Amino acid sequence: MATFSKQLSFRWSDLDPNFHLRHSAYYDFGAQHRVEILAQLGLTLKVMQKEHVGPILFREECVFRKEINLSDEIIMQTKMAKMKADASRWSIVHEFYREEVLCAVITVDGAWMDTKLRKLASPTPQIVVDALSTFPKTADFIAL
Repeated sequence: MATFSKQLSFRWSDLDPNFHLRHSAYYDFGAQHRVEILAQLGLTLKVMQKEHVGPILFREECVFRKEINLSDEIIMQTKMAKMKADASRWSIVHEFYREEVLCAVITVDGAWMDTKLRKLASPTPQIVVDALSTFPKTADFIAL
């Protein structure tokens, strides 16, 4: 699989006063897609609870290139841009396309938290390593 793709459907509440997609909606779509992808890779919320691990973000940034309007057909593509071999640190990129036009790019940098100890998970559970290792990579992927 070269990428995870999802066609987005917008609601009236996703718009801002200028009638285009509000800035925080982009982040909501990215977060939802990451959870869906992890579940597809076997890392469901139930598994995370059992393993006492959960993803945390250190940075989340969006670069807005073109407006997105309510009726636009947008495909979001999600790939791994950077990752440590033990999957303890990673960067994921979400690209929003209208046909072939890149409209926005979200980049998130994250890690895994031990939900019992409330600190970074060490070592990263094997199920997390296995799931993230199969994640599609960007063309310029960097092994940290």
